[in-house]
Amino acid sequence: MAATSARPKSTTIAPPAMTPMPPAAAPKRKLFGTDGIRGLANEPPMTPEIAFKVGCAIAHVAKRTGHGTRVVIGKDTRVSGYMLETALASGVCSMGGRVLLCGPIPTPAVSYLTTSMRADAGIVISASHNPFEDNGIKIFGPDGFKLPDEQEADIERLMDDGSLERSRPTGDGVGRAERVEAAGGRYVTYVKGTYPRDLTLDGVRVVVDAANGAAYKVAPTVFSELGADVVALGVRPNGRNINKDCGALHPETMREVVLQKQAAIGVALDGDADRLIVVDEKGDVVDGDTIMALCASRMLRRGDLRGGALVATVMSNLGLELAMRSIGARLIRTNVGDRYVVETMRAGGYALGGEQSGHLIFLDHATTGDGIVAALQLLAIMVREQRPLSELARAAMTRLPQVLEGITFRQRRPVEEMERMSRAIASFEQTLGNDGRVLVRWSGTEPKLRVMVEGPDEGQIRSIALAICEAARADMEA
Repeated sequence: MAATSARPKSTTIAPPAMTPMPPAAAPKRKLFGTDGIRGLANEPPMTPEIAFKVGCAIAHVAKRTGHGTRVVIGKDTRVSGYMLETALASGVCSMGGRVLLCGPIPTPAVSYLTTSMRADAGIVISASHNPFEDNGIKIFGPDGFKLPDEQEADIERLMDDGSLERSRPTGDGVGRAERVEAAGGRYVTYVKGTYPRDLTLDGVRVVVDAANGAAYKVAPTVFSELGADVVALGVRPNGRNINKDCGALHPETMREVVLQKQAAIGVALDGDADRLIVVDEKGDVVDGDTIMALCASRMLRRGDLRGGALVATVMSNLGLELAMRSIGARLIRTNVGDRYVVETMRAGGYALGGEQSGHLIFLDHATTGDGIVAALQLLAIMVREQRPLSELARAAMTRLPQVLEGITFRQRRPVEEMERMSRAIASFEQTLGNDGRVLVRWSGTEPKLRVMVEGPDEGQIRSIALAICEAARADMEA
């Protein structure tokens, strides 16, 4: 049964329980954040010197497995990727490792190739949706999953304690690097295999915006080889135009082309193609929550929604929780970050999870978020049911109004110590009752307080969000 499009009057929604991830005892890390290392390229921590040490440490850790220390390296299209790729590869080779250079490919492609090529680690050089001046380093283990906090902390320790310099081999022990021919082609073949074999995209017009990023070659190829009539955007990277006025951050151009070309769907990827934003044939945005609601209902019907649950973060709309209840499924929430979604999915054996922002994880097909795989799962529903996306999305869930506000301060202060704000939150939670919720948290990357309020009346929740921000300012100035 499809999710209802109307909110039952007799239904109340309790504020969702949150699965705390990572554990409170997670090790402290100086370089690694919630999604690897990230910063302005050629300044700490994104310098070639630090990248060299990261490569050394990864190779050293990989040696413990007893394998030949093979490391896959992929990147997006940023001009600084050449610099960091060379530094990382040099670090791995200096520790006797073998580097498999894949060039510009999506983050999920590195994850896939790490496992399919039996490598000991995979490294992605990308700052995802950030501007071209930034760059980042993400690391996958031999199982294709991002490293847990403990292993990232171990890498940092090795970079600092001097042990790497004492264990470098010489002579025949020095490693080497080689290019992997057709790395993108291998990924294309794999991704096409996630689309049902009894279906094609013949006659379906798809607008694909690759954000001038890592998927600029592979994304149009996947949809085209499955039969779609592809209109490709954001496929002319020059090292400096990644995410610039295109892709998941700027779907406006894609939307106009969808309407102009009368396409069935528009798919906008971010710089490393691990998430997506979709627009329907009417040009309306279909976000990650709605896509998860759609896919979860069909997976439940087929018996593929393991545990009868969907995993999402605290940022997902309250309407998604209602949609899951209406089909007899559960919504399990985690802290913000796709890595915490994946950790919860693996721990509970769940098959589907993701974020409102478009990081969607189909664990039967991929070990990390994959924008192309997610788009194909959505297209499969459209083709099999022969219904337009706007109709499917409308029936999947009813979104409650949600207001997001952010305030940047010079430094952080524990939320529990902000007395005025805490009193305001408690008062407003009582006002909203079971029909809304308030979420206040610090950003994981900057001293920015994020305030989210949901409820049935948009004017009311906007006033609540602004009042909480004012209380926070008073606390910080006191």
